[in-house]
Amino acid sequence: MGKNLAISIGINAYDFLTPLKYAKRDAELMREFFRVRGGFEKVLLFSEDSPDIKGKPSRPSFINLKRVLRTMFEKPFLGDGDNFWFFFSGHGMPHNGSDYLMPCDGDPGDIENTAISINFVTERLRRCGADNVILILDACRDQGSKSGEGIGNQATEVARQKGVITFFSCSPNELSYEIEDLQQGIFTKALLEGLGVQGKCATVERLDHYLNSRVPELIRQYKSKKVRQTPYVIAEPIAKSHLIICPQYATLYDVAKMKVDAYSAEVNKDFELAEQWWIRVLAASPGDIDAINGIKRIVVSRRENEVSSQDNSVSGSVEKPSQSPLSSKSTPVANTTRTEADIPLKSERGVDYTNLRDLLAARRWKEADRETLRLILKAAGREKEGLLDTKSIEKFPCEELSTIDKLWVKYSNGHFGFSVNKRIYQSLGGTTQHNTEIWEKFGDTVGWRKNGQWLYYDDLTFSDKNTAPGHLPVSVLAGEGKSLQHWMLYSSSNLCWWFCWLE
Repeated sequence: MGKNLAISIGINAYDFLTPLKYAKRDAELMREFFRVRGGFEKVLLFSEDSPDIKGKPSRPSFINLKRVLRTMFEKPFLGDGDNFWFFFSGHGMPHNGSDYLMPCDGDPGDIENTAISINFVTERLRRCGADNVILILDACRDQGSKSGEGIGNQATEVARQKGVITFFSCSPNELSYEIEDLQQGIFTKALLEGLGVQGKCATVERLDHYLNSRVPELIRQYKSKKVRQTPYVIAEPIAKSHLIICPQYATLYDVAKMKVDAYSAEVNKDFELAEQWWIRVLAASPGDIDAINGIKRIVVSRRENEVSSQDNSVSGSVEKPSQSPLSSKSTPVANTTRTEADIPLKSERGVDYTNLRDLLAARRWKEADRETLRLILKAAGREKEGLLDTKSIEKFPCEELSTIDKLWVKYSNGHFGFSVNKRIYQSLGGTTQHNTEIWEKFGDTVGWRKNGQWLYYDDLTFSDKNTAPGHLPVSVLAGEGKSLQHWMLYSSSNLCWWFCWLE
């Protein structure tokens, strides 16, 4: 189980700004949630009457907050699989293209010297060593005015650049409201529901969805249908939206999404990132065999890379006259780079895979997808019929499937391919027995379903950018103009073909 630490700040009483009513209470409720329900190891509270912290004042003044951010985060004290949360409820103001959090003594006439930039906050928090930092900002008040721009624009870019998951209570041109009947800010009310038993939001993605529906609902109930407050989250890269932030509510589906991200990082040889994902899988699912095996693979891969680097260093130190930089006429060296030919285009049925290889190498994904269907039908002897039947599927040669899969995996850098689909399906608990619930989750995971509905072939995304792993190839399951649900009618046949990889 990863460690969780937090700072919770709430400011009602301002020296130079309009006072707020419930920011302090919001911070106290968040502190209570972190400590009791979240089981956090350490939570620091800053408000106008919060107790001292190790003999140091906790009043949220400029000096006190700046001191904590400067001293507490001087050296790393967390690691992979850990989380640091930062909650702020109070005023926030933009100034000269930067966004600032206003301490209790912040002067709107001298923001640069009396307020704390969000850029500084994120820079310090990133030093804690945790591979995940969550920033929650309920700070779009604009001194209580109903006009003017609040924080968000520059803070959004900071979050993207530094990889900090950031929840904003509203859009920059909106206000974040406090409600007398609730004695809370609306955003924090919804946030605590989402993190609690009402929302049971295990992941960043699910919490984002909950806030997007619940906050407007509370606004309509307590304010007016004309008033708008639109929360949003920045979680980049997109895989960060799959992070499990409340393990007690996590499902197998949530864990499976992180497994997919871990596998993808492994394939792309980003072993540091892969290890971080596998550690998080273990935190949510202790003893998970896939995570244990994944970490073992990473250890082996790192050792192999070290040996390879040493070998290259030794061979590079041997003088080769033809490559000497002092030679005026160097002899051309044979190209030893691994090329497409490294994947033998094997076929038991005499199928030529050259065109598929070339289309994939050119990243012409849709044409390659169609070519995949054509080649599979050719290998099965079903070109006239235009589809596979049970008999042809059962007799389909795995060598053909292997060649096609290896080409897809190679040219997509492990993003697409039948073996990628298999890995995802198994991680969701799929077996050779048909299970509609698992197939629907599989469709959600690879991007074949949206808003609970199976997509049509023409609505798919034929790109390796902004698509889920395993999104392609797909034409063998549903041709143009057809819904991907169409192939479910023939699930018994398709399952036999699909699980050629599982046997």
